[in-house]
Amino acid sequence: QVQLVESGGGLVQAGDSLRLSCAASGRTFSSYPMGWFRQAPGKVREFVSAIHWSGGRTLYADSVKGRFTISRDNAKNTVYLQMNSLKPEDTAVYYCAAKRAYTDYVGPYDYWGQGTQVTVSS
Repeated sequence: QVQLVESGGGLVQAGDSLRLSCAASGRTFSSYPMGWFRQAPGKVREFVSAIHWSGGRTLYADSVKGRFTISRDNAKNTVYLQMNSLKPEDTAVYYCAAKRAYTDYVGPYDYWGQGTQVTVSS
């Protein structure tokens, strides 16, 4: 079982930056593909970004490409989402997720955090 705890959300203005963090439990973090998803009010949860367990491959939704960067620090069991040039439409609850060890970073995720709120004012 993997436990995930997100942090770093908050209220910012359009154009600002935020960095979300997700701390994971377990000794095999380096083997987990990791992802970020978000859910805006009244909308379904959507994919934001993912990083391969090797850290060598990343994937982004078109809506955030060029503005968001996902990274991981296996020594700290943490994955990050650096969000720049934030827009009001980025407002959502952001969730960290993990997949089972050594699986592909696309497809359904197995473990989820509780989420952190990001609000971007215009």
